[in-house]
Amino acid sequence: MIQSMTGYGKAEVLLEGGKLTVEIRALNSKSADINIKSSLLPKDKDLVVRKMLGDSLVRGTIDLFLNWEAGAEESAHQINQDVFHSYWRSVVKAMDAETVFTKTFLKDPGVGSILASGILRLPDVVDAKKADVITPENWPLVEAGIKEALEHICAYRATEGKALYADVTSRINLILSYYNEIEALEGERITAVREKLSKAMQDLEVKADPSRFEQEMIFYLEKYDINEEKVRLRQHCKYFMEVIDQEPYPGKKLGFIIQEMGREINTTGSKANHAGIQQLVVKMKDELEKIREQSMNIL
Repeated sequence: MIQSMTGYGKAEVLLEGGKLTVEIRALNSKSADINIKSSLLPKDKDLVVRKMLGDSLVRGTIDLFLNWEAGAEESAHQINQDVFHSYWRSVVKAMDAETVFTKTFLKDPGVGSILASGILRLPDVVDAKKADVITPENWPLVEAGIKEALEHICAYRATEGKALYADVTSRINLILSYYNEIEALEGERITAVREKLSKAMQDLEVKADPSRFEQEMIFYLEKYDINEEKVRLRQHCKYFMEVIDQEPYPGKKLGFIIQEMGREINTTGSKANHAGIQQLVVKMKDELEKIREQSMNIL
């Protein structure tokens, strides 16, 4: 069964000191465009992860997000004690701690809390630099988390693929049914062409040789014959169904088949010379355009 290129997968990994969230998002694209949007992944694991994503998802614009949520204890370790105390001493000194008023002021617990909260907002008090979240020791857990997120996104893609399959195949059947209607109108079209030419000759008051008239009629009808287009379009539709049913990643090939189908439908329209057939050609073009749009998201 076909897969959609769009999808989303998520997994959470509990590590020492906090929780790592793995998210993978994919959109349609002509090739595999892999983006790792995190500074947490060690450089020596970059190619490994890219290969995992490429092998599993094959094609699409693929974004990997790694988000670290530190536990309370881990977050506390990020406070730079030396810088904090330096700021504290500077504040106390600026307030002239030798005065009786200031000493009394600083003994108030509420004031101390407010002062500490303000100092925590100053530059370099809370270290921006974090310890390495992903280490050689916990890498197997992280790798398992990435694989779990990949399983989820593949399941998402498969579900979307079922909907895509149902939609495009139903539209292929519609195109074939419209061509059957065109076939039913061909006899009417031939009669209309004969009557049109006969009337034109009558209007010109020209008496034509019956055999010559029949030859010209045959030549004219051959010029507007759509039998070859009909055969080729049906063959393209059959090939479309074979590819979508049998190939694991048919998206690109389906795009080429759709181009060929469009050529046959356009040629049919240019040869139609019949209002009813032209209307059916417009309907086929509309269905084919919808197939084209959907096929761009087929893996």
